[in-house]
Amino acid sequence: MVKPVVFSLFSLVILAGCASPQQIVLKDGTTLDSPDKISYNEDTGFYEYENVAGKTQTVNKDEVLKVNDL
Repeated sequence: MVKPVVFSLFSLVILAGCASPQQIVLKDGTTLDSPDKISYNEDTGFYEYENVAGKTQTVNKDEVLKVNDL
């Protein structure tokens, strides 16, 4: 009985460590949160990220002030 509980807790800790939440701060002060790492596409000049609802979004690099790790 104890082994399944320990295994489950260990699995949750490992999975939680895989997430790399980040935040985009726009020049107008707006913040955009992503549960995963944000990527930059040099070909298009846009940052690409998944929002908290799971939808892929893009933001023009000219609108971005900074990208923060959370």
